Amino acid sequence: MSSVHSKRAVFTGLAGVPGVARAEVTIGRAEVEHDDSVSERALREAVAVAGYEVTDVAADRRTLPQLP
Repeated sequence: MSSVHSKRAVFTGLAGVPGVARAEVTIGRAEVEHDDSVSERALREAVAVAGYEVTDVAADRRTLPQLP
């Protein structure tokens, strides 16, 4: 399996999860932007369906200021 295939498989899995707005996948890492309806379990399952395993999760919750 090539690295391009691996990245595409994980990207496709993550992009198919309802609520995922963006997924950026590199070898060994994926960064996902999503709404709060997405569970960690759903993301782990999407990666597992692609044939890979999530070993670590780090949440970086940033919020944009809302306009009045």
